[in-house]
Amino acid sequence: MNERGLDRDGTIAREGALERVPAAFVPVVDAARARIGETFGSTRLHSAYLYGSIPRGTAIPGVSDLDLQLALHDEPTEADRADANAIEAVLDRAFPQIDGVGILLTSTRVLLSDLERHDCGFFIACLCTPLLGPDLAEQLPRYRPTALLARETNGDLARVLPRWRAKAAEAATDADRWKLSRFVGRRIVRTGFTLIMPRWGGWTSDLYQSAELFGGYYPERVDQMRIAASIGRAPLPDPAVLGMLINDLGPWLAAEYTAVHGEKALRP
Repeated sequence: MNERGLDRDGTIAREGALERVPAAFVPVVDAARARIGETFGSTRLHSAYLYGSIPRGTAIPGVSDLDLQLALHDEPTEADRADANAIEAVLDRAFPQIDGVGILLTSTRVLLSDLERHDCGFFIACLCTPLLGPDLAEQLPRYRPTALLARETNGDLARVLPRWRAKAAEAATDADRWKLSRFVGRRIVRTGFTLIMPRWGGWTSDLYQSAELFGGYYPERVDQMRIAASIGRAPLPDPAVLGMLINDLGPWLAAEYTAVHGEKALRP
């Protein structure tokens, strides 16, 4: 992998590996593997993956969360979601070095579909680290930092903003605003980065680097993007900051994204 996150052939390198998991998080990963295997078994589970700061080796004890993607043989059911919720709760209680657990459930049909080739497929092939089962990346292409990839990963911000505004209006506690600000901050920065990704010609998931790279193309918005990166890593329950992201930076970014890359294909 070079300094722009690419392999020698110019395709985006897979960013994580089990060998990069920091020592403090190895027991967490081992427990997650065991719980997932015991709960879902081979009849429901095709494969499981880690993603985020833990497999990238940048996780901070007491700050970082544990992110997992499960690929199921069939479409997820309410029972599957209930089992995933139970695993999330058990792991979060057992390990103080993580601040929350998130488990995504998706069928292999969706992950390998043509519609998701440049979104969920890219996510599995480049941003996820295999934890259990056969690796779906073997059935997916190699990806390059193209406008198509930009559009299909983050070209739906305009559709997301109304939902964020509704959640912000409903947020009644600092805990609600803390959770929302972390999610919004991360998504804003990743959208800002993928806006400039084809021009920069590489890939990174580092929020701070993403903000600075974005600022090289849009210096008039870099201070706002730095704030988004900051709360993406260390959330603040500040309604004013959340409002700036949702009502100022967000709409501008959505409009610029559509102008440059177009809109993401609609999903059913």
